[in-house]
Amino acid sequence: MNILDENITYLKGVGPQKANILASELGIKTYGDLISHYPYRYLDRSKFYRISELSPDTQLVQVKGVITHIEVVGQQRKQRLVAVLSDGFNTVDLVWFKGVSWLKGQVKKGEEYVIFGKPTFFNGRLNFTHPEIEPAVKFQNKAEAKLQGLYNTTEKMKTKFINSKAIYNMQVNLLAIVKGKIRETLTVAVLEQYKLMKLGDALQNIHMPQSPELLQKAQFRLKFEELFYIQLKILRLKYHRAEQYEGFNFSQVGELFNSFYKQHIPFDLTGAQKRVLREIRHDCNTGKQMNRLLQGDVGSGKTLVALMTMLLALDNGYQACIMAPTEILANQHYKSITEMLYPLGVQVALLTGSTTAKNRRELHEGLQSGYIKILIGTHALIEDKVQFHNLGMVVIDEQHRFGVAQRARLYNKNHRPPHVLVMTATPIPRTLAMTLYGDLEVSVIDELPPGRKPIQTLHYRDSARLRVFGFLKKELAKGRQVYIVYPLIKESEALDYKDLEDGLESISRAFPAPDYAISVVHGKMKPAEKDKAMALFVNKQTNIMVATTVIEVGVNVPNASVMVIESAERFGLSQLHQLRGRVGRGAEQSYCILMTGNKLSKDGLTRIETMVKSTDGFEISEVDLKLRGPGDLEGTQQSGIPLNLKIANLGTDSQILQFARNVASDVLKKDPKLQSVDYAALGIELKRRWRYEVDWSQIS
Repeated sequence: MNILDENITYLKGVGPQKANILASELGIKTYGDLISHYPYRYLDRSKFYRISELSPDTQLVQVKGVITHIEVVGQQRKQRLVAVLSDGFNTVDLVWFKGVSWLKGQVKKGEEYVIFGKPTFFNGRLNFTHPEIEPAVKFQNKAEAKLQGLYNTTEKMKTKFINSKAIYNMQVNLLAIVKGKIRETLTVAVLEQYKLMKLGDALQNIHMPQSPELLQKAQFRLKFEELFYIQLKILRLKYHRAEQYEGFNFSQVGELFNSFYKQHIPFDLTGAQKRVLREIRHDCNTGKQMNRLLQGDVGSGKTLVALMTMLLALDNGYQACIMAPTEILANQHYKSITEMLYPLGVQVALLTGSTTAKNRRELHEGLQSGYIKILIGTHALIEDKVQFHNLGMVVIDEQHRFGVAQRARLYNKNHRPPHVLVMTATPIPRTLAMTLYGDLEVSVIDELPPGRKPIQTLHYRDSARLRVFGFLKKELAKGRQVYIVYPLIKESEALDYKDLEDGLESISRAFPAPDYAISVVHGKMKPAEKDKAMALFVNKQTNIMVATTVIEVGVNVPNASVMVIESAERFGLSQLHQLRGRVGRGAEQSYCILMTGNKLSKDGLTRIETMVKSTDGFEISEVDLKLRGPGDLEGTQQSGIPLNLKIANLGTDSQILQFARNVASDVLKKDPKLQSVDYAALGIELKRRWRYEVDWSQIS
């Protein structure tokens, strides 16, 4: 048995009660779980701050001084221990609300202590709340590393005295037990070729670094390993799929494709669209199954590329389908595609949850006979009853909104997996794309159609609301339409943001009938009500749409020229960018107005400033990744590759990720099956790491 699989309960300093808390709060159950709970930063234990250097902005620090006063304050149930620490020049208050009865016997007046914590201000005085405290004599006699790791904990853990120091002490005890017994997870060939630190040494130096240089080497080794095994899995899937699955050969560029291209495209293709179509045509003519990700901002023309890709399938005797995440978007695709294909007489059908039983029967017959050439719909497409005559091309729109199992069911609609084109309007940072979609070929449409003017983005505080309303009235007077989006439906006591119901009242007063007409759309409405309200706006029967983020995807109103986002600080960058993309779809100048409160957090201000200065979705997505991390970005949870990274950071470790991918690629070129003496151990470790994962070798 691997020593890292041992249960943590009987480790010195843990015990059954703490083990239960560690398991429930952090998922730490084994030695391996604990040893891979890495420090988030390090404290130089040789450095002490003077009290005069402290401020509420100061992070976690160490101060040495003498306790000059100590007392228990308050009644029995609400007691707190208050002590005053002096460094000989200034004083600071130390306050504990928990463990008062135990602490008052330990902390003694007149003795020197080392305290550790974050300074704050309360009632005009600097203080430390619940600092770690240790007699200075005991601290000086310890043979500890100068750099001491600080560990993430939770509030519940702190109430049970499992703070950062307690976890550090557990790591010290654990490292003493496992020293010399940790099994290496990389092969000698990889370690020597790339001059990597051994795993045991890396774990020792990540928790108890002997020097900054050794800490850096340990971090590199552990980040590399984490990213390397993700890339090894992804690239193996890619190679395995290329070997195992033959693809339908679209050798013909026939009458439908050519006549549509030459006679029926409403505007010239951009250079980026032409490039992507060449890439797709090449993929579909190799005899291998295509798996390609198409990225492009809202309005960049992805749907037109998808349509021409489906025509390529039709020209070669196959059917095609496009799956969208919502009925609104499916209906919109159906409307635009049927209009564009009407002169060609191509039979297109729509299947959603609203399709009647009678229409379904006719649709199923038409699909199985081959009469229906293109099927557009929602997840209703994956139902077992939906059978095609000869499905050759699957297009998945906003693919991150579908789970991997849902997508996989589409690929079994033919005896051989059809070609797959997955599309997203959410720009994905390069590092995230390499990790989430590293087994796919990637195409990017990085040009907007000609005639589109860049959207102007403006930031206003609540105090400028009347000025904003005046601007909206000018736009409405030109015959334009306006979106006003809110983050909440009803007011929340916990979140001080503008809510839709409250906002609707003030908008109705500022824009009264009959001069103005307002549509209201939010997620709690019934689908029919929502569709009716949207239809009124689309058909220009209303000129203001007050909505929550349900309009983020699936509304195309070229006449809408202004997007107002209330409490914009509440939204992530990706969502703000998507919402902004609802306007600017016509030839007129469009605007996005970000309304915020007067006080903004540092991250909130960064998001707003990023939106104002940039309309580049990829630049915005890189900032979003750095601010929020990969696990918080919309849609990543749907990937077949989980992103519970322990130490690597996709926002800052792009060079290590690229290095890990290159090494994984080199290894697989030498030994694709990982069975040779040099690389077999990598295959065993890969299987161990993913032993609980479904093999999604057919899917993106």
